[in-house]
Amino acid sequence: MGTYRNGTYVAFDGQGEVNPVNSDLHNFELLKAWQANDNVRFNFVNSHEKTYSVRDSSSLETLKARLKERMANSKNMLVIVSSQTNKNRGLLNWEIQQAVEVYKLPIIVAYVGLQSLNSFSLNLYYNWLPSKLREYVNSNTAKVARTLFTQFKIGGAINYYSVVTPTMPINSMEIY
Repeated sequence: MGTYRNGTYVAFDGQGEVNPVNSDLHNFELLKAWQANDNVRFNFVNSHEKTYSVRDSSSLETLKARLKERMANSKNMLVIVSSQTNKNRGLLNWEIQQAVEVYKLPIIVAYVGLQSLNSFSLNLYYNWLPSKLREYVNSNTAKVARTLFTQFKIGGAINYYSVVTPTMPINSMEIY
């Protein structure tokens, strides 16, 4: 495992799109814009920037090796979900499985476009979750915190939950 686990591994469904507006990629880009903006109080260590980048022409094996290296250097995983998220996307489900089973990362699920979160809305938007994450939630075998996709909520959650401290969600239904 990584020697210095201070990063946040961000996972989302890119849906095979080149245009980020057509997938959850634009929400990841928004996180990076918040980070870069000196007028916004939002700070996170992006695990994807801690290793060499992967080219689109790289093999799946090379891509997975690089992603594993990034997870090994992460303290948590942020999974961005929205109404566009494809719950059966293979690589996203593989990333979640690796984070939970191999790297023991707490999972923070950020819901895009919601105004509030409570037990009712968690049930209402349950189908936004990738299939592997739903398996873990159903069996309560992953440490999962749910939050809104806002600077304040995400910033607090990624600074609070960590495999290093270890401050973990109590179960798979925690709301931050």
